[in-house]
Amino acid sequence: MGFFDKLKGAVKAVTGGAANVTIEYPQHAVFPGDTISVKITAASTGGEVKSKGIFVDLRSHEEVRIRRGDSNVDEDVNASKTLLNQEIQIAPAFVLPPNETKLFEGHVQIPTGQPSYNGAFTTHEWSIRGRVEAFGNDPDTGWLQLRVGSKQ
Repeated sequence: MGFFDKLKGAVKAVTGGAANVTIEYPQHAVFPGDTISVKITAASTGGEVKSKGIFVDLRSHEEVRIRRGDSNVDEDVNASKTLLNQEIQIAPAFVLPPNETKLFEGHVQIPTGQPSYNGAFTTHEWSIRGRVEAFGNDPDTGWLQLRVGSKQ
């Protein structure tokens, strides 16, 4: 491996480009307490990837946005808060050989909490992502919407 190949490998690690990652999960609404099946595919983009494991991350996030003049406020009100940030390991450490693809399957329990909703001034959203924990910036799917319904 030449100097430029090593440099390209380092850039991929730093940027999270060492692997392409996809996740499959239920597209219909799920409910707090449900256990869902997930499939994560990790594909090397050329080099070997030494991973500390496969993870599924869950996040719930709430935003409040009130515009000046709405509800008698004199100034815009913008606030947001992450209410849950959880990681679930679904596969142990592994090595992904160059130019190979591996599929990992697991189960994730949806924590109790506020369901997804869009109100007049407030939204509450859930997100999910699959991630390969590796040196540098972890290759991941990016945050994707997860619809969490209300059990009533």
